[in-house]
Amino acid sequence: MFTGIIEDQGIIQQIETRGSNRTFWVKSQISNELSIDQSLAHNGVCLTVESVAGGCHSVTAIAETLQKTNLGLWQVNDTINLERCITMNGRIDGHFVQGHVDCTAECIARTDRSGSWEFRFRIPEQFAGLIIEKGSIAINGISLTIFNVGNNEFSVAIIPYTFTHTTMNTIDVASIVNIEFDMVGKYITRNYQLQKL
Repeated sequence: MFTGIIEDQGIIQQIETRGSNRTFWVKSQISNELSIDQSLAHNGVCLTVESVAGGCHSVTAIAETLQKTNLGLWQVNDTINLERCITMNGRIDGHFVQGHVDCTAECIARTDRSGSWEFRFRIPEQFAGLIIEKGSIAINGISLTIFNVGNNEFSVAIIPYTFTHTTMNTIDVASIVNIEFDMVGKYITRNYQLQKL
């Protein structure tokens, strides 16, 4: 379980393909502090640390993960967001993020607001019911607040700190990002669907 408050950024050092799996070696300031079998969110995707060496750690994504996320687009030298799982003795500053990506979204607009940035995204239509005005969403693992909701489009506003300390500054029109919808909203939507049967 995560909060969507990004702890560090990592740089992809190496990518190995084995069958339908891909193993990523990531260099970051927190890599040496990690332990094998630890859960770590990579652009919002919960992956298990397999090894730690030389300021890097490795994780493997299986075919299912590669199909549902943007991990299949990663290349060497790409920068990604990292967050270690929460401990239950501290503040939760974002919202509950599982690290289980629901879909990807395309950035369709990026606007400089002279001190902040506004991004607009389009999601697959089948997920439109999971976005609400002022609701929470995780984009590449970042906990953000939704506004200006359309049918299957929404916007988020990015403050300078988040723009500087996450990969939001690398996102532009046509970029593909990982999306995890609010867990509570997913349970409510599922219950409503079952009530209609």
